[in-house]
Amino acid sequence: MANSRIELSKEVLSSSRVAKVFPGNIKPLTSISFNDTGEYCITSGEDDSLNVYNCKEGVVRSTLYSKKYGVTLARFTHHKNNVIYASTKEDDTLRYLSIHDNKYIRYFRGHKKRVTSVSMSPINDTVFTSSLDETVRLWDLRSSTCQGLVHGEGKTLSAVDPQGLVFVVGTNSDTILVYDCREYTKGPFDTWRVKDRQHPGRLPEWTSLKFTPDGKKLIITTMSDAIYIVDAYSGNLIQKLVGHSGPIKWSCGEEVCITPDAAFVMAGGKDSVLRMWDINNTETMDTMPFVAFPTPHKQEVAVVGYNPLNAVGVTGGNELVKIIRVVNSYPTMTQIKSNPLTICIDRGGTFTDCIGFVGKPGDEGYREYVVKLLSEDPSNYKDAPTEGIRRILELATGKQHPRSEPVPTTQIESVRMGTTVATNALLERKGEKSALLITKGFGDLLTIGNQARPMIFDLSINKPDVLYQKVIEIDERIALLNSAASSEQVNPETIKDDKHVKQGISGEWIKIVKSPELDTIKLQLQSLYDEGYQSIAICLLHSYTFPDHEQQIGELAKTIGFSHVSLSSQVMPMVKIVPRGTSATADAYLTPCIQQYIKGFVSGFDDGFEKGTTQLQFMQSDGGLVPVNRFSGFRAVLSGPAGGVVGYALTTFSKKSQVPVIGFDMGGTSTDVSRFDGHYEHVFETTTAGVTIQAPQLDINTVAAGGGSMLFFKNGMFVVGPESAGAHPGPACYRKGGPLAVSDANLFLGRLLPDYFPKIFGPHEDQALDKVIVEKKFRELADVINASTGEQKSLDEIVYGFIKVANETMCRPIRALTEAKGHDTSNHTLAVFGGAGGQHACGIARNLGINKIVLYRHSSILSAFGLALADVVHEVQEPSAEKLDSDHLSGIQARVSHLQQVCRSELKKQGFCDEDITAEVYLNLRFEGTDCALMTLQPAPDNWDFEGAFYELYTQEFGFSLKGRDIIIDDIRVRGIGKTIQANDLTPDHEIEELKTTNKIVDITEAVVDQYVSVYFEETGRDDRVPVYRLVELAPGSSVPGPAVIIDVTATVVIEPACTALITQNHITITVGRGEKKVVTTEMEPIQLSIFSHRFMSIAEQMGRTLQKTAISTNIKERLDFSCALFGADGGLVANAPHIPVHLGSLSHAVIYQQNFYKGQLYEGDVIMTNHPQAGGSHLPDITIITPVFDKGKIVFFVASRGHHADIGGISPGSMPPHSKELYQEGAAIKSFKIVSKGHFDQRGLEEHLCTIPASYSGCSGSRAFRDNISDLKAQIAANQKGINLVKALINEYSLEVVQAYMMHIRRNASDAVKALLKQVAKEHSNQDLVAVDHMDDGTPIHLRVTIDSEKRTALFDFEGTGPEVYGNTNTPESVCHSAIIYCIRCLVNQDIPLNSGCLEPITIKIPSNSILSPSERCAVVGGNVLTSQRLVDVVLKAFEACAASQGCCNNLTFGKGGKNEETGKTIAGWGYYETIAGGSGAGPTWDGQSGVHTHMTNTRITDPEILERRYPVILHQFAIRPRSGGNGLHRGGDGVIREIEFLEDGIQVSILSERRVFSPYGIAGGQDAQKGLNIWLRHEKDTIRTLNLTGKNSALFGRGDRIIIQTPGGGGYGQKKK
Repeated sequence: MANSRIELSKEVLSSSRVAKVFPGNIKPLTSISFNDTGEYCITSGEDDSLNVYNCKEGVVRSTLYSKKYGVTLARFTHHKNNVIYASTKEDDTLRYLSIHDNKYIRYFRGHKKRVTSVSMSPINDTVFTSSLDETVRLWDLRSSTCQGLVHGEGKTLSAVDPQGLVFVVGTNSDTILVYDCREYTKGPFDTWRVKDRQHPGRLPEWTSLKFTPDGKKLIITTMSDAIYIVDAYSGNLIQKLVGHSGPIKWSCGEEVCITPDAAFVMAGGKDSVLRMWDINNTETMDTMPFVAFPTPHKQEVAVVGYNPLNAVGVTGGNELVKIIRVVNSYPTMTQIKSNPLTICIDRGGTFTDCIGFVGKPGDEGYREYVVKLLSEDPSNYKDAPTEGIRRILELATGKQHPRSEPVPTTQIESVRMGTTVATNALLERKGEKSALLITKGFGDLLTIGNQARPMIFDLSINKPDVLYQKVIEIDERIALLNSAASSEQVNPETIKDDKHVKQGISGEWIKIVKSPELDTIKLQLQSLYDEGYQSIAICLLHSYTFPDHEQQIGELAKTIGFSHVSLSSQVMPMVKIVPRGTSATADAYLTPCIQQYIKGFVSGFDDGFEKGTTQLQFMQSDGGLVPVNRFSGFRAVLSGPAGGVVGYALTTFSKKSQVPVIGFDMGGTSTDVSRFDGHYEHVFETTTAGVTIQAPQLDINTVAAGGGSMLFFKNGMFVVGPESAGAHPGPACYRKGGPLAVSDANLFLGRLLPDYFPKIFGPHEDQALDKVIVEKKFRELADVINASTGEQKSLDEIVYGFIKVANETMCRPIRALTEAKGHDTSNHTLAVFGGAGGQHACGIARNLGINKIVLYRHSSILSAFGLALADVVHEVQEPSAEKLDSDHLSGIQARVSHLQQVCRSELKKQGFCDEDITAEVYLNLRFEGTDCALMTLQPAPDNWDFEGAFYELYTQEFGFSLKGRDIIIDDIRVRGIGKTIQANDLTPDHEIEELKTTNKIVDITEAVVDQYVSVYFEETGRDDRVPVYRLVELAPGSSVPGPAVIIDVTATVVIEPACTALITQNHITITVGRGEKKVVTTEMEPIQLSIFSHRFMSIAEQMGRTLQKTAISTNIKERLDFSCALFGADGGLVANAPHIPVHLGSLSHAVIYQQNFYKGQLYEGDVIMTNHPQAGGSHLPDITIITPVFDKGKIVFFVASRGHHADIGGISPGSMPPHSKELYQEGAAIKSFKIVSKGHFDQRGLEEHLCTIPASYSGCSGSRAFRDNISDLKAQIAANQKGINLVKALINEYSLEVVQAYMMHIRRNASDAVKALLKQVAKEHSNQDLVAVDHMDDGTPIHLRVTIDSEKRTALFDFEGTGPEVYGNTNTPESVCHSAIIYCIRCLVNQDIPLNSGCLEPITIKIPSNSILSPSERCAVVGGNVLTSQRLVDVVLKAFEACAASQGCCNNLTFGKGGKNEETGKTIAGWGYYETIAGGSGAGPTWDGQSGVHTHMTNTRITDPEILERRYPVILHQFAIRPRSGGNGLHRGGDGVIREIEFLEDGIQVSILSERRVFSPYGIAGGQDAQKGLNIWLRHEKDTIRTLNLTGKNSALFGRGDRIIIQTPGGGGYGQKKK
């Protein structure tokens, strides 16, 4: 990177002098070129030589000759060691040469006469050449074939603009043709005639065309003494440079160059004088040179160049090359900046942190300036980052810079920024008005998304809106030729001549089913443009591998004038259209906002950013910096937090000890946690503000608990967040009328000291934090709490209770980041930063068992400081579908090499040298047949053992590996890294070792105490003599015992009792002692109740994460059809993570059944498997794994996990038969089986249960996916083991008695919330019974009467009158009834209460025996779990008059092949697929129903269309919202969906199991019913297509070309619509 920069002026250029004379050529030079970094220069000569010079060292690097062919117009390509030049002898071939080893890489043949110009595209490897043969040719350096041809007339010249978007062709020395680089085949889009009044006839012969570096002007050199300057937008002649000697014979314009700032032209000529013109002075047409500089050349000056790296001009004659160094003797702002500032800014939600520095951290002379200010303070400044820079400049220069004037940049070398602009635009939905173009049939795809609802107990289903305002469906279609499951694989070689068959980027073969009609699309785009749309996103099916259609439409859109076009294939070329599409729409929505913000930001400064004299870079979500022109919205969502990760990684992680670090960044609005173990952990799909974005992002978990998180007392529990006071109004102490927040609690407890906090509050920004209002508000809240609990807690205890709950809230994501991934949390260092981090550091570390905390001296602004240490990155990625094996390795290596070169080329353009560039190579790998791909880093630059690296990574992540399966490459990714600052070691470890070995650690003395303050600690209570130290007063080696408070410029660090802080040069390192922890008793205490609620739920959540990670099947890993829960020793539910509602109550029944079944015959190491309806099961594919938790030989808890398995046998693939009559037809039915007995996994017994027994029944098969069954069951066992470990850790921490006591307290808390609900309902209904009835499609009634005793606050749910069990499969186990009721009750409470068996404690459930809700043992039940359960919920909610009916169905679709052959009895290997399909939700008293979403008892995701077609022989033609299918009313019901699937093979068994095809979902309170569902079979029969109604439950053998169209029901309306 350039370390000195000059702002050019006439004075600077006039003071130039000769600095170096190189040995020269025998004959004159003919061309000159610099490489992208300016490090090297190459010249060609008439003696057929190529001389390469090292501009840094001032020496000739090498001399090469091309005697046979001749050489001229030599140009460096974007590849450092490669040049292209034109021949002058024998032929007119262009030659591509490596100057590293003097070997030709490629030849380019085509021109018939001498080449007149050679131009490199600035953005890629395209080369433009012109010739006397009257043509311009376009070449790609990777191919010898001419890529394009444009014809001229007479002498033809060409040049390409600096953006690489336009090229011009000069013909006949009087005409310029202007072409679009992407659409040149359509001809020029503009033509200019250049006229000179002094030459009314023919102009002098032109020798070259050159764009100025800013692209605004075009320079025309001629064979005369005139140089013409043309406006590059209009073609008008605006200036004529005169007064030089004219060029030598055969000139190609190489004697003329333009300075990088586009302000000056330098020219040589026939004499030895170098002349310079100011081309910004356009007052007169004819402009004379302002300086004529004599050179030492004896004859003409044939070539002139300018190298901005070293600020040198280069001239060449016939015998010498001279380097003329530009110097400046004037003490003005145009001289070299001796002390340039680098300013780094992190704009957070509450505060903006700024740090400016001169030099490199750790060097002598390093200086820094820190500013912290509110992110929003509209009464004082418009933009916080601009204000921060202004203040830093004042500190650094000692000069005032008024806010009313632009901020000068002359003293600033670069500005680096992390910003929340994109995040805020997402959260507040304030992005650019945009439209989406998507494949026909999928206009609603992104609205439906994965069809899951965000909050399962929210009846109103508040889903975030999509980011675009309009959709255009494009009539085009790409289909994959071969799916993974297809039994009829097509050999592409046999049809490769078919013009519709292409090979995609990933290696997959595709067929163009329908090409886009561009004329039609142009009209659609024009209409959009006329409506005011400027930004669009284009997302077409399978564009990840075949982007051509997207590119065609994108080019068309640009010609119409759209200012921003996002192509999903460019934004993130990865499979899965939904996240790729949402990423593209996010880019279209956010990038214009980013650009608008940047434009506004830049406008607050002088023109330094626009000129490029001051760099402006932004932090991306992946932890890398990019130039401002490459900063895009969808990569900016974690821009702010990413800087903090880089900061703590480089200031805390020791390469010597290799102890991993947890980053804890507590800001004003939220807390970000992350982990670093020597490399940055990236994730590639995240959801922010309801928008799924597919892009490399640092693995940062955010929890809504920061200094501004609001404090509440709800349902007898202390609650922190997620609501935030923000920066405006902020916490109560900010003097803006804000609510109580975490910062107020710290202030009241003495952990935040007003005397040391910036006095920036109040109307004049001059007041301190307001402690008076904080105490007043806390006293009011304490009165409420004590009155509610009947206790008399002190104010300190209550306020500290909120701190404890906040700490536990923040520990939860840390445990998910460590324990859930197999890492021991206690074996980490805690790196604490953020404005509020230091006040919570010791408490967080103690909760997690961590004994070492490190705070860098810039802990409160570490995200800003991290920007100073960050590298510039450029990433490129391509999809793949190849196997990782020796056959494909060479091809993968070639693709990697190309991507590496792309990265290097881009970084070189930004000024990096080879030695500063590294490239990380990743392959996104997965085992065949699985969906979990892991981004695997290349072990070493020359080590291609990705297989070994993948096995190791997979085992580390999941605890096992799948040896023997093929490994598939999904993506190839190269991350180019440009090192900006080679920072010294910034960690404290070495300094601490030295202090210890030299005995320089000393205890602090009272002399440095600044003052004593009163602080509350849990261990000691209120302590009025806690010393306060200023960090600047503490010498390195000082040991500070707790309790103490250390004040830094922008941070407060609390050292709690039994902790000790060691001060080093740049760090505070805290050793955390265990201290006297307050004893928690079995008595109910509301603070501990909140903490245990978090801990119990965390156990269930971590079990779920473990199961999802380690499972194999799509159902569990992708559709998330599973649940995990914790149970007491009595089998009662303690905590159930919010997974699948139908599992909520039924899991408890399963645990209780096994407890009674074994009656004391369970032992440590036993694991039970069950799925039978009579044993608490739901339906047979849902297999439950139950593990007892022992403590001292006694069962103290149970953990359980239930997952939907792809197949467990029975009469149809997928084990979801629509016509089953008996239980055995639905597959394996297991009441109890010890799958693990005293630690031994019984695989033989498992095979007996899943394969042998089911196959023994007539017409039935055993499991068709036994291998996957084993993998998923082992995953469930692993999830249970994770739960056991966490339960035992909790017991060790608190004791068994306390843990079990709080289990009961939390149940009672839930019970009290339900009792309050029942009392309120009874009052609203005047103590009348609540009655409701609804019918299944077969006419079976479900009848409910709810009788509430308002005094006892209990209720009887009586289902007397419900129809008998049916000879079908809609019978519902009792356990599912309990699930439905507990779900409804939790929804009706409508508050965040713990979900456990306490919810049902006040409720008695009465179900008639042998009814559809309590069937006999052999009854089929597969539909009861997915259909009747939904109707049951509708009935309960109808009784409570809560809302209208939702779709009342899961729309279960299964299809597949294989199973037992009835004729031979042999089992045929096959495959099966299962999905449930969304519909409409019911409207309620204050909300419209949601469309295209799963409702009530399920919340499973649906497979992405591209994954579906990649895996199975189908084409999905439509997945859209079914218009007007929701019921009308005051509030309209949600619409159902339409899903249309075509099958590409014969003999596929298709089954549909659905409801609401006869009875409509009801409206309520005058609202109208919704439309019923409909299942259609389009069946091919010879030359006709029959349309058949499959009815609600059916199964059929589909043939090639047959289609199923499923139209799902809508939701009912609520209330009578007003006229």
